[in-house]
Amino acid sequence: MIRLLLNILWLMCGGFVCGCAWLLGGLLMACTIVGLPWTMAAWRIAGFAFWPFGRMIVERPHDPADLGTGCFGLGLNLIWLICAGWYIALAHLLTAVFEFVSIIGIPFALKDLQFAQLALMPVGKDIVERP
Repeated sequence: MIRLLLNILWLMCGGFVCGCAWLLGGLLMACTIVGLPWTMAAWRIAGFAFWPFGRMIVERPHDPADLGTGCFGLGLNLIWLICAGWYIALAHLLTAVFEFVSIIGIPFALKDLQFAQLALMPVGKDIVERP
């Protein structure tokens, strides 16, 4: 029940805009051939942005058939970090600082810190339900 309430508050207080921004970013990356490797990562983050409470970020297990978990994934993450990840993470960090000011905003600030971590290197990550 608490997760449902937090997710609804999250959606009303900026989560919907955050999720739509990640969806739009993924769509724009999909329109360019160069951005295709990051499209699915952006859409995965968008799903997390719409409903983050009760879910967590995990590393995908290393699999030679999965390009996102090997050296190719590391290269994609480094390119992402230089081109987009650092300033998206900075935006989430600044948002978290302002949310930490109030007691009610602390759960949202903690989620924004997770988004900052995810925005730095999104390739090779999965979003799973919290047990």
